Amino acid sequence: LHEIPQEIGDFGVLVYGGYKKSKALLYNFLSGLTAVLGGVIGFYFAESAEKTVLYLLPIAAGGFIYIAASDLVPEIKHEKKAARLALNFVVFVIGIGLMLLMKFLPFGEH
Repeated sequence: LHEIPQEIGDFGVLVYGGYKKSKALLYNFLSGLTAVLGGVIGFYFAESAEKTVLYLLPIAAGGFIYIAASDLVPEIKHEKKAARLALNFVVFVIGIGLMLLMKFLPFGEH
């Protein structure tokens, strides 16, 4: 369930970057297949990798924060239209609300 907003965001970035919607959907789907491969690999190495997760998880989180801060936030800052800025803010707040909802509902756990 938590992958849906991320995939929608990826699709939006591809379309905003100039890809046609059909190509963006295809590339987004193909990149999503790597999650399946990662899941299979992770399943087989889960026991041996348990100790390294404590160190790798903050690195992965930092990577996502860096991408958001360096690539996506500057694009929002260049927006001049007040209505578009308000829409960006509303979507941001909805995203936070959905994350909170997943935190407190039973289907939001792994």
